[in-house]
Amino acid sequence: MAENTPPAMREEAGQGFEPGQDQRGAPSLSESAPDMPARKPDGRPGRIDPPASGRESIPYQRQSFAAIDLGTNNCRLLIARPQGENFVVVDAFSRVVRLGEGLAGSGRLSDAAMDRALGALHVCADKLKRRRVHLARSVATEACRRAENGPEFIERVRQETGIALDIISAKEEARLAVLGCHILLEQGDGPAIIFDIGGGSTELVLVEQGDAPLPRIVDWMSVPWGVVSLTETCGLEPAGAEGRAARYADMRRRVRESLAPFAERLVPTIAAHDRARPLRLLGTSGTVTTLASLHLELPQYDRRAVDGLIVPAEAMRGISERLSAMPIPARRELACIGRERADLVVAGCAILETILDLWPADRLGVADRGIREGILRSLMASEGMAERTRTAMRRAKREGPSR
Repeated sequence: MAENTPPAMREEAGQGFEPGQDQRGAPSLSESAPDMPARKPDGRPGRIDPPASGRESIPYQRQSFAAIDLGTNNCRLLIARPQGENFVVVDAFSRVVRLGEGLAGSGRLSDAAMDRALGALHVCADKLKRRRVHLARSVATEACRRAENGPEFIERVRQETGIALDIISAKEEARLAVLGCHILLEQGDGPAIIFDIGGGSTELVLVEQGDAPLPRIVDWMSVPWGVVSLTETCGLEPAGAEGRAARYADMRRRVRESLAPFAERLVPTIAAHDRARPLRLLGTSGTVTTLASLHLELPQYDRRAVDGLIVPAEAMRGISERLSAMPIPARRELACIGRERADLVVAGCAILETILDLWPADRLGVADRGIREGILRSLMASEGMAERTRTAMRRAKREGPSR
């Protein structure tokens, strides 16, 4: 197969930071503010103040927080309110926008793709206003990182919707994914891998769970292969079985070569691991949730059945191999795949199988949560600390100076 490499291809990696840290070495989650400023609807830094009654009249537990994740394939919104140590979702939205469509060949976001994303973001903006969101953070990932016209698109979004998107780094994307889903890691000691297969990139994070509430990130890597970028780079899917097999092998080769440095760094960790304790693996992505749905033979997607599910790794391999051998029309007929995912799911399978090769866990945890939940936890932790500080200052003012 002819070599076809997307523009601005790069891998990123790093070691040793906490999920609760920002990229400037901030302290743990319970002490840190959001890494990028939350924004008002007009794009200026600051809180989204509710109308009429004002922010101060709304108790912290009744305030709404929002997270928008504009990825290469999907636009997702989550609005929630604090509830103890967790939160309760009050509104959500997700739409396939394929923002990165054509990016692998052109290096630019197409007009049609930007229009699709803007349509979804207008829906998000309307929900932010109707839900009187107090504090929000909106992020864009690989498609906007890689596209030549990414910054221009971000400005267009701000002008047309009032949403100020931050183009986050691969490191921040990995951190937020871990922050959002680590709670679903199987109980146990020793190292674990958390991965996120996106539309334009895949992040893998090696973590260790100590006594702290958050796992420590030991090592991480991001590669520019997601379900959209890998699908487009490897060209149209052949009609014949041999051609499909060759294309799938090429997908796996590309991912394997990109992940080779990370796989090499994992060798000592795997060798030193106590074989009596199983390796732990947790995936957050449309790929793993779709394959988990097929494993359960669900007639339609059900988040309650999938989020937190533990699936044998060999079962996921078997499903991946079957899907890669099917022609697109046959995949379209499968429940939980349909027309929107039929052409992309094979690339996700190739990435997943490659991850299972480099981290030979017997079981795979499935998470239908990630960046948005990570953003919400960060926002709520920051605002919760600020609320406690304001309360303490008001109490001290009422009581007066101590004698």
